[in-house]
Amino acid sequence: MAAAKKRVLMIDLDPQGNATMGAGVNKNDVELSVNEVLVGEASIEQAAVTNEFKFDVLPANGDLTAAEVKLLAIDQREQQLRKAIEVVRPNYDYVFIDCPPSLNMLTVNALTACDGVIIPMQCEYYALEGLSSLLSTIEQIQTYTNPELVIEGILRTMYDPRSSLTTDVSAQLSEHFGGRLYRTVIPRNVRLAEAPSHGMPVIAYDKQSKGAMAYMALAGEILRRHNATAESNAQAV
Repeated sequence: MAAAKKRVLMIDLDPQGNATMGAGVNKNDVELSVNEVLVGEASIEQAAVTNEFKFDVLPANGDLTAAEVKLLAIDQREQQLRKAIEVVRPNYDYVFIDCPPSLNMLTVNALTACDGVIIPMQCEYYALEGLSSLLSTIEQIQTYTNPELVIEGILRTMYDPRSSLTTDVSAQLSEHFGGRLYRTVIPRNVRLAEAPSHGMPVIAYDKQSKGAMAYMALAGEILRRHNATAESNAQAV
């Protein structure tokens, strides 16, 4: 999205800090992180870092595990990230939140703060089981904290069309989710795997790779969907 000249903020909400490191920000060197933002000790403007790839990063590191404990003592704990984002929302076209792989208070904060969910998943049996659990959680969030939340799309990743399991699971996803399944698929790609170890997004590491071109295609698909929705809403008004 940043390559498409959009103003982007990426929020890393995973204590492992993988998204932070992959965006070229050393998680061990930051003075402020999403940890301080969640507990009200800093604003996003104070903690965000602008990287060399022309988008802003709200970094995360191991300190974030402490934030989850501190959140338990805060009123409206699930609203902390939403409140912080509202302050800076006019500054960005897109805010992406990278969630931890488990369903915890950090994930609840993300789902409460966002407008839509992009669900990346491998076309494997256990991933289907995990999807069912996530959909149940999203329904609960819609009921209790964020009625505006929608599933933006489901993204097939590490896609191998030579595998019969991949094609079978892909067909099931298409049958059950229809238009919510992105047409773009992210292939298994060595360059995608290498890029994070260099602290670079794949389109900066090797923009000609299949992985980079797939993610650029995904950005285009998301933009087209949003433009179509905006035009539809304008006509309805």
